[in-house]
Amino acid sequence: MEEFDVVVVGAGTAGCLAAKTTAEAGLKVCLVERKKREEIGEKICGDALGEHHLKALGLEKPQGGELEKRIEGIKIYSPNLETVFTIEHEDFVGYLLNRRLFGQWLLKKAVDGGATLFDSTQCLEPISERNFVTGVSAKNLKTGRTVELRGKVVVDASGFMAVVRRKLPKKTGIENEVANEDVEACYREMRQLKQEGEDTKYCEIYLSQKVTPGGYAWIFHKNGAKVNTGLGVCMRGKFPNPKTQFYQHILTKPLFEGSLLLDGGAWYDPLRRPLDNMVGNGVAILGDAACLVNPIHGGGIGPSMLSGYLAGKTIVDALEKGEASRELLWPFNCRYMEMYGAKQAGLDVFRRLLIASRDEELDYGMKYALLTEEDVLKAGLGEDFHLKMTDTVKRVFKGLKKMRFLNRLRLTVNMMKQVRVHYKSYPETVEGFPRWQVKVETLFKQAKSKLKE
Repeated sequence: MEEFDVVVVGAGTAGCLAAKTTAEAGLKVCLVERKKREEIGEKICGDALGEHHLKALGLEKPQGGELEKRIEGIKIYSPNLETVFTIEHEDFVGYLLNRRLFGQWLLKKAVDGGATLFDSTQCLEPISERNFVTGVSAKNLKTGRTVELRGKVVVDASGFMAVVRRKLPKKTGIENEVANEDVEACYREMRQLKQEGEDTKYCEIYLSQKVTPGGYAWIFHKNGAKVNTGLGVCMRGKFPNPKTQFYQHILTKPLFEGSLLLDGGAWYDPLRRPLDNMVGNGVAILGDAACLVNPIHGGGIGPSMLSGYLAGKTIVDALEKGEASRELLWPFNCRYMEMYGAKQAGLDVFRRLLIASRDEELDYGMKYALLTEEDVLKAGLGEDFHLKMTDTVKRVFKGLKKMRFLNRLRLTVNMMKQVRVHYKSYPETVEGFPRWQVKVETLFKQAKSKLKE
């Protein structure tokens, strides 16, 4: 048995930031990771990171090849490809990453800060005593030996698999499972094109309920005529195989003629609002394990890093006061909901509209500017926006027999505002949480019911 102040499970973006932040404050920290040290950072991912996330965390831009290509915004294509929204704003400027190098860069910061790395070590389950999480049992994959790593607080940053969260006692007060309808199954390939395309400074997103029900396809151009491309589908009912959809509908584009496969693979993204509560006695849940992924574009690197930093600061404060109780870790919930959670929850409502909309409705909505580039930008920034319901638009949509879509869109805008307002009033103490959570559940039940297909 080894003892630490903080046991961080998962050396991804959230885990490395949590380990770095707590270790630099003088705490004894260990970082538990199933992968070998040299493989940390490798992940099936879209590889995109907004520049503003680095600024918000006070991190300098890495200079060792971690940032492969600068991107200036996003292009969103309607299902019939006739309308393209170009979204340009400082929050949508960023980089396509060399994921392994970026992960190694973050790992070095954690280790240089004083964290001890246990690589090739698989977390098996949390250890709980007297209503507190007090450590984890883990298996050294090199020796086969099982060890206990004890800590005053355990951080679950193990990604979608959430190896700690899923095995927490119910009385901890943290959701164990995430519904399939809130998960996207994704398939991605790295491809070498025959030649670099024109105007590759934008990330391209393609909407189509027929090809990617509840999700989207993407083409992200990297340097040297390399492309990160893939798609995701919502895991509702009998959802299609994402790899099959990719080969039938994306790889058949002229762009990929004669291209070479460099790497491919599948993964899962939780696309929903954050866990209502991410802390318990002696435990905090971060990153993908806490469903901290943008519900619209699936980006999770920035929010994960933010959660690691905020949780790390909160853990330091809690241990200075004595122990990592649920009450003393509670400010992490408040800080995250204020900085990103409210925006994320509002976008979860917008996601439900997209899931319920048919391709022809999205085509008309974009073509006739019922939903504009400015609206999409404001939604992405977590700001209020107002639909331009002119008499002309109403007549057009009535004539097209699309009034149902128009009304659902109007309802979505109103419900997004309600949700964001509610999240901005996240309870500052544990005592106020039950009442707040009841209203959250009511709001999302209404959204699911009123925005259904």
